[in-house]
Amino acid sequence: MGTNFYHEHFDDWALGTFFDTYIIIMIYMFFPIPDIPPAMGLAAIMSAMYIIYYVVFLGSLGLGEHSRFGETIEILFYYISLNMMCTYFLIMREIVVRASFLDRHQYVMEDIALRSARATERIFLHTILPPQIAQPIQDEIQNRIKIAQKHHDLPSNNKRDRVIAIQMHPNVSILYADIVNYTHLTTTLSVKELVTLLHELYARFDNAASRYAVQRIKFLGDCYYCVAGLIKPDPAHAICCVKLGLCMIDIIREVRDEVQIGIDIRVGVHSGSLFAGVLGSTKLQYDIWGQDVLIANKLEATGMPGQVHVSERTLQMIKNMYEVYPGSEAAREDAYLQKHNIITYLIISINDKGKGTELDSESNDSFNVIQHQESSSGLLLSEELKKMPLGPNGFSLLFGKLFNLKNHQELPSMSRVEIGTFFLNFRNPALEYNYLHQPDYMFKYSVLLAWCCAMSLIYLHLVVDDKHNSSGFYFDILTFVTLSLILLLAWYKKICFWRYSMHYHNYSPLSCTIFRMVDNLQCSLFKRITVYIYFMITYILIVYMILDDCNKAEFQLALIESILYKYDQDCKCFPPWQLTCSVVLIIFMTIIFTRIPFTMKIIVSLFISVIYSSIFLYQFDDVINDGGTTNPYFPAEYAHLIMIIFTICTLYLQERQAEFNNKINYKWREELLKKQEDARITDQSITILLHNILPAHVVNVYLTSVAKCELYYEDYEMVAVMFASLQNFDLTLPNLHILNDIIVQFDQILYFYRDDNLVEKIKIVGCTYMAACGLDLRFSSLISDETGIGDSVFQEIHRGRVSAESTQRGNYTLTEKREEVVLVLTTFALDLMRTLWVCKNNYMNLSIDRAVFNADISIGISCGEVMAGVVGASQVHYDIWGNAVNMASRMDSTGVAGEIQVTEETAVILSKYGIECNYRGMTFVKGLGMLPTYFVGITSSFEFVYIGEKSLMSNSSNPHSSEAST
Repeated sequence: MGTNFYHEHFDDWALGTFFDTYIIIMIYMFFPIPDIPPAMGLAAIMSAMYIIYYVVFLGSLGLGEHSRFGETIEILFYYISLNMMCTYFLIMREIVVRASFLDRHQYVMEDIALRSARATERIFLHTILPPQIAQPIQDEIQNRIKIAQKHHDLPSNNKRDRVIAIQMHPNVSILYADIVNYTHLTTTLSVKELVTLLHELYARFDNAASRYAVQRIKFLGDCYYCVAGLIKPDPAHAICCVKLGLCMIDIIREVRDEVQIGIDIRVGVHSGSLFAGVLGSTKLQYDIWGQDVLIANKLEATGMPGQVHVSERTLQMIKNMYEVYPGSEAAREDAYLQKHNIITYLIISINDKGKGTELDSESNDSFNVIQHQESSSGLLLSEELKKMPLGPNGFSLLFGKLFNLKNHQELPSMSRVEIGTFFLNFRNPALEYNYLHQPDYMFKYSVLLAWCCAMSLIYLHLVVDDKHNSSGFYFDILTFVTLSLILLLAWYKKICFWRYSMHYHNYSPLSCTIFRMVDNLQCSLFKRITVYIYFMITYILIVYMILDDCNKAEFQLALIESILYKYDQDCKCFPPWQLTCSVVLIIFMTIIFTRIPFTMKIIVSLFISVIYSSIFLYQFDDVINDGGTTNPYFPAEYAHLIMIIFTICTLYLQERQAEFNNKINYKWREELLKKQEDARITDQSITILLHNILPAHVVNVYLTSVAKCELYYEDYEMVAVMFASLQNFDLTLPNLHILNDIIVQFDQILYFYRDDNLVEKIKIVGCTYMAACGLDLRFSSLISDETGIGDSVFQEIHRGRVSAESTQRGNYTLTEKREEVVLVLTTFALDLMRTLWVCKNNYMNLSIDRAVFNADISIGISCGEVMAGVVGASQVHYDIWGNAVNMASRMDSTGVAGEIQVTEETAVILSKYGIECNYRGMTFVKGLGMLPTYFVGITSSFEFVYIGEKSLMSNSSNPHSSEAST
């Protein structure tokens, strides 16, 4: 403006300016103003200055004689519309930038969280399963989660859907270790003392096993067994096992000296082959089977405390590294060892100092890895954010390659591959389709701006229409009405919200219909494009009528006369700068209209710019030159053309940046949803894995206190414990597949013993299935009186309660309620027998399996006080201890196939619920001598025999009666 004043004063030149559009666009788009109000204030000041310049200065010079008031209003319309559009663009850019930052931050955090979750899942999985078979189990768990999401039914009972992961290992060494005097510990120590002692021992054993590259399989109360050469082939597997056995002897002696408790350990080592894998569908536990496994177990059982009992095969592999002695007398007399011609030897510990003291520094606590990941998450976040693309630098890459620049950086692979360079279209058509069909919640603001732009054009048309063409007037009226209706439709919902937001209002059916129309308009790409094209066509038609109303011949004649006779012409076609500014607003609207395909925006804007420039510059050059220029040495048509080119280039680059951010954010949101879904599935699989290691009530505690290396233990007054073993079942490879099917069926029965009737699977040892009932911290509410009757467990408990209430005459105390766990577990044991009978019949009908599966089941149940806790260093394990556990194991080992053998205390509790228990007689129990035992009364159809019903049954109906009487 200063140069304009200068030329007017010294050269008498009245010049216009198009720098107003540049400056206002720069204020909103390029100035580093962090907030929107300062930018709006600065742009308003600049707009006011230019309005004053146009109205006061140029108007006083006579450049506004055509319609001074009309041009003033048109200039006001232009600046208001330009500021509104720029403000809208700035707001949208701020929304996109801030949303982009949040999306990037969340994307990176979810990516880090997913990696951490996967690492956690891998660590948890590898605590129970070796890596070589962990992946199929992991994939199966995740696939089952995905299938369960699609089909909200019960878990699939199809056994063919289960993964059976069993591998053969031909060259390994097996170590069995058993704590001597363990039964005395479980009966004399408190739960805290017992868990502390076992955790200390097993943690040191785990660390020693890790140092000697030996894979711990599991521990069974006082029995700890592991295998060398299992995960990775190791020629020195026998040496590793013997060294570990000697180290374990030294460890237990150190602990014995520390705690002053009379304990020792027997160790047996045998080399050979085995099968290893996972059986069942819940409580997945890695286990080993085979003849050599039984031999190693026998070597431990017949060994001597404080010595490693090895077989001749193992001794040959260690090559006289130790001083050896002949095997024990018990080994020479053992029938199983004699059957397989096993010669044994004893290796005495040298008590090598330091073997057990340095193991604590080599702990394999998996949560150290997780805590390290959490502590480094901030560093990972900053590193990942640096890799994020800042803009669509496809042009810089092009120039960098053309001119061989060294400092150009390539865009990250995702944006470079997925998005085009010029029109930023997704190369994946499905992704592009989903992106374009997103709802446009800013639609009403776009319509408002488009309406303002249209009103500016209509007003300009009315101002320059001196002939008062009726068709043009009616067209303006029709355009005003239709565009106003679209505006009202777009804003109707918002207006209603403003009006009735403070109180309840019952909207009319018409309002509800309009609401649905607005929602449908926002969500439909085709309808949005239709509105967009309608606005653009309206703009083009108004500009066309303005140009068409100009009589070029009359204007040129008046121009020639004004030059000849030296007076100002009074024939004006249209104000060229106001029309070009209106076209600038149209170009703005073609670009900033939201949720319209970017390619369409560019094509429409280019079409309008090229058509307007070609017609305007070549057909109306006299009008343009008469309207003034911005510089005395610069042709006016060039100034108009530069203004159009500047506007479209600036808006293209700015909208390209915004479109890039939108598409990258959309791509990240899609990836984020996938990562969140993957993370959720991973979290669920971790939860499943934890529930396959620990009982449900221990999982949350484990993730908090136990994960911080704190001891976790429980003490229960009344728990029922069951051991169920398949008799006459050889663990060959074909039988292992059958055993897996049986265990899966057993595990599925647990589904009916959850919630109020909780039966917890503890472990599987060979052919023995161990479970317990009553391991619940909310034991007082374990059994609900409102439970429906339909399944066998509910029927038996309901019938038992009725019998108990009739016996106790309604005096159903808390003690009796706790004793219900015995009834629940006995019912579960009966369901196991029913299930095995079904499986046996199914396999007997198959000729290929008829000779393979001919086993029966023996079950032992005991009840009483039980201690429980989580022990172990690298492989956490939940186990239970106590006299009830020992007695249940003895009831099973001394039991009879096809019977449920129980202790006297258990029989008394069952009799309270009306279940008859037949006295078997005095039975020898290891460590306790002769004890009275009982068989639970069961019919041939696997139903309980209730007291008072036996006299109604014939003797032939119960094949168990003859065995019971013996």
